[in-house]
Amino acid sequence: MSEIAIRCEGLSKRYRIGQREARYKALRDTLTDVLAAPVRKARKVFAGNSSAQNFNGQESIWALRDVSFEVKRGEVVGLIGHNGAGKSTLLKILSRITKPTEGFAEIHGRVGSLLEVGTGFHPELTGRENVYLNGSILGMRKSEIERKFDEIVAFAEVEEFIDTPVKRYSTGMYARLAFAVAAHLEPEILVIDEVLAVGDAAFQKKCLGKMNDVASAGRTVLFVSHNMQAIQSLCRNTLLIKSGKVEAFGNSKSVVVRYLAGIAEMGSEVRWPEESAPGNQEIKLTALRVYTDNAAEGIYSSSEELNVEMKFTARSKHSGLCIGFDVVNSEGVVVARSYQTDLPPEQWPEIRLGENKWCCTIPRGLLNAGLYYVSPRIGVHNMYWIVNADPTIRFEVILDHGVSPFWNTLNAASRPGVIAPIFKWAS
Repeated sequence: MSEIAIRCEGLSKRYRIGQREARYKALRDTLTDVLAAPVRKARKVFAGNSSAQNFNGQESIWALRDVSFEVKRGEVVGLIGHNGAGKSTLLKILSRITKPTEGFAEIHGRVGSLLEVGTGFHPELTGRENVYLNGSILGMRKSEIERKFDEIVAFAEVEEFIDTPVKRYSTGMYARLAFAVAAHLEPEILVIDEVLAVGDAAFQKKCLGKMNDVASAGRTVLFVSHNMQAIQSLCRNTLLIKSGKVEAFGNSKSVVVRYLAGIAEMGSEVRWPEESAPGNQEIKLTALRVYTDNAAEGIYSSSEELNVEMKFTARSKHSGLCIGFDVVNSEGVVVARSYQTDLPPEQWPEIRLGENKWCCTIPRGLLNAGLYYVSPRIGVHNMYWIVNADPTIRFEVILDHGVSPFWNTLNAASRPGVIAPIFKWAS
């Protein structure tokens, strides 16, 4: 048996962009196409390699370009990159959903894919019926589903509602059941795309534990996530994709540090045009700003309060919106996460139709010296994300004698610890 589970050589994928929807073809159109086919073929021969730049004159884009790597059997490899880097395209090729334009991929073993949690669920069917339907779509045999049925339902915590149509499920119940089915696949190779973004914090922890069990069982796993802590915890090696090409492949910690350093510019503010802003039709994030009252751009003193300002437009007053951000350090560790829902409901800022500007204050002396990133997040009941952005703004915190004169006297660049608050002491 081969020691290599996945091998890609020169893998490339090109898509047409701006392609018009094909119109209905009459019989005369079909006959014309048949008669014109020899002429088109001759043109292609004389045109040589001109088709490498476009498809019949239409503009094209390379989603992947010359991607080569190997994953050994039993290895757990992370796959990271900013949104639009080509990660999902690579997974679709490995899962045999789409074909590459150039190059090839060898897969040695049965593949199970978790590319979209809940794919194949039918709202009119019960939870029980959807377990069988979804399991079949994901490649499970009926005997496997029957053997694991009780375990799946228990994991999803929906025993009481298993014979209820899923259209009556809450968003959280739907997501839990969908993940539970997918998580109990038993292929030799498991391809996972951002499945830890479902459910509340407790269920996400449960999902991470299940993925850890899968990894410990000796199966080959290709794991895509924006959760850098999960990547470093589960994966010894990580592949970084940038603009469709392999940017780095190696030790997860070093690759994560390189990824974070390259995706956020040092500064204090990022703005998006509304037509391309992160979000959906209901809500869009239009600006993110980090600032203090007295600071050079992108460099802040630990002795001052740090403000994180989020601007967004709302088309409806959705009652379940959670609006906030992560503060991530240079090693990909989430130092803090904050939402407006952390406060009592009567203290939540009001969501107005149209433009909104909210500001969150990080207390003075909380962050230790070092580089940090802000990743904006907007979710619904913390069950699914409307905005789940990559680290967007990079800034630096320097220790100030106003917070800790002792450490400043020692000329220490940083004190130990992820954070550096000043606690009260008494005798």
